[in-house]
Amino acid sequence: MSLLVDIKKRLGDFCLRARFEADVGVTGLLGASGCGKSLTLKCIAGIETPDEGRIVLDGRTLYDSEKRVNLKPQQRRVGYLFQNYALFPNMSAEQNILCGLHGERDRQKKRQALEEALALFQLSEVRRHKPHQLSGGQQQRVALARILVNQPQLLLLDEPFSALDSHLRMRLQMQMLDVLEKYGRPVLMVTHSRDEAYHMCGRIAVMRDGLLQPPAATKELFANPGTVHAAVLTGCKNIAPARKAGANLLEVPDWGITLETALPVPEDVTHAGIRAHYFSTREVRNRFAVTPAGDMEEPFEWVIEFRYAGQRPETPAIWWRVPKERRPQQMPAELGVAPVNVLALRE
Repeated sequence: MSLLVDIKKRLGDFCLRARFEADVGVTGLLGASGCGKSLTLKCIAGIETPDEGRIVLDGRTLYDSEKRVNLKPQQRRVGYLFQNYALFPNMSAEQNILCGLHGERDRQKKRQALEEALALFQLSEVRRHKPHQLSGGQQQRVALARILVNQPQLLLLDEPFSALDSHLRMRLQMQMLDVLEKYGRPVLMVTHSRDEAYHMCGRIAVMRDGLLQPPAATKELFANPGTVHAAVLTGCKNIAPARKAGANLLEVPDWGITLETALPVPEDVTHAGIRAHYFSTREVRNRFAVTPAGDMEEPFEWVIEFRYAGQRPETPAIWWRVPKERRPQQMPAELGVAPVNVLALRE
């Protein structure tokens, strides 16, 4: 099963350009608010109509501007989980789930599907509760059950954890991962959270101002984001202008250093990036003199700010994140970074 999307959609001055493919598993659309992530899902679901292009799901054309194909949302077999879950407030949990089975005429099959969904999503004990009587996690499971009983060929998740308290998110992410693995079909998940994307998605496509980059394997994207925007979205705190100084050398004038890289430096490189966790007191490569510039305590880590000896005074201090149990008693005179952890980035 696969999804092919190649569309353009203009809304005022905003232009969406989304071109990608997704297979079985969870593909994340990662980007800031307003970049076009939710609009992409709405075009796939048939809620919005692109200006041009095509959308093909498992060999079936959902939209094709040239062939004048534009299936209605109910014909697309696409399940859409909205941010607020869109439950019917005057219906119980089981009544909401039954709405997803409106096309099933066989009462016995409908009842069996309902009971299986209630058991799978651990909702049997709250089956007669209305949405306002359910927790955020229970509401999410009811909404997901309502979608999946209809056996859609594609599942769209629009910020599925945004309405939940932070302490519930991790547990519910683990539960949803188990459900999605059993689902066994393509899933697109919109998020602005790098942690959610990392936890939930096998592949991630970064989006900026309506333009979607091709999806990359999640761990590969975090190891080598490629662009400044992708590096920022994936949590890189230390980024500075840079230029190529050799096949595997990256000069960073703001920091007053030249860094060795593991991968060849591209000709169009514009910036260097180093994640805050990657500095080491033991690494001998890319090792330079540093001076402390401040610190901040977090629940389980320290953020230590420092400056390179030759760093320009007007530039921001560099972040070094250290687990509390590994924080040195005094700031080391030098810090190193393994070449594999030096990011060569394009604008």
